[in-house]
Amino acid sequence: MTPDPATDAQSFSSAHRVTQVTIDEEEVGQRIDNYLFRRAKGVPKSHIYRIVRGGEVRVNGKRVEAAYRLAIGDLLRIPPMRVADGGGDAAVRVAAGKREKPLDLRIVHEDDALLVVDKPAGVAVHGGSGISFGVIEQLRALRPQARFLELVHRLDRDTSGLLMIAKKRSALVRLHDDLREGRVGKHYLACAVGPWPEARRQVRAPLVKYELADGERRVRVAGRDDPHGMAAHTLFTLIERFHGAAGDFALLDVELMTGRTHQIRVHLASLGRPVVGDEKYGDFALNHRLARSGPAAAPHPVLRRMFLHAAMLKVTHPATGKLMEFTAALPYECRVFLDRLRAGQGPRA
Repeated sequence: MTPDPATDAQSFSSAHRVTQVTIDEEEVGQRIDNYLFRRAKGVPKSHIYRIVRGGEVRVNGKRVEAAYRLAIGDLLRIPPMRVADGGGDAAVRVAAGKREKPLDLRIVHEDDALLVVDKPAGVAVHGGSGISFGVIEQLRALRPQARFLELVHRLDRDTSGLLMIAKKRSALVRLHDDLREGRVGKHYLACAVGPWPEARRQVRAPLVKYELADGERRVRVAGRDDPHGMAAHTLFTLIERFHGAAGDFALLDVELMTGRTHQIRVHLASLGRPVVGDEKYGDFALNHRLARSGPAAAPHPVLRRMFLHAAMLKVTHPATGKLMEFTAALPYECRVFLDRLRAGQGPRA
């Protein structure tokens, strides 16, 4: 890249500046329209196509088609672009003078190719579906000089824990290959509702996505003859059982053998042992009860989040080839919940 901060999302959202970008190996091969969509999230696609067709976007001083694929060393001219009202990601919003609450992200690991953070519960990994911004948008806003930042995988909004972000396109491609081939080890900690007799249990149940009448997306175990079911395999290992006034619970180590949407949550719910605090597939009456604070003198187990945490990743580093293991400690509110279960405190259900 050139020293000009042309890849800064703020410069893309500026209404007063022409920027120049020199394409390096991380951008080679991308269509120019896709490159602009990613770098100017908040600018309508119709506007981007219009400025490309009109010749306002130029490569090496020449007009190009939207399907043009970038080559190393190309000099890309990008005209000023205005953000659509109400649109855009966090970087664009900050540039427009709108303040968003900063995220509390603990950096677990960082090098030239890979960033691993510990995401808090209640935060989306990316904008969309009524959410204006997420982890990736805020990271781009906080690091305007970064040439490339892309999510390697996703976590549900209400799941906390380890999240990988690629800092190079080559790293993203390699990590996606490893995920697809099952070469990334992913372990979660989950607290399930109800008794759990087995030390280990495997669930192989295909999953299928569907929509509710209001358009909300859900996942369920596919029927035997459902052609849309996607293979899903989860391994559960018991860590600790709880039996007391608050009910029966089990702390589980969960290894994902496949990575389907809501896989852990739906597999546990299908066993009649949903994740504590799960608002989509859980025990709603219990969740409501646990969310209420008890008397200070006799605290009962309180939890106002879903008890699902991405605790460990084993991955081959995309640049060095070294096998690496990352861990994220169980969040405070989950640890307190377990401590209160151990103490046996709480009203009878």
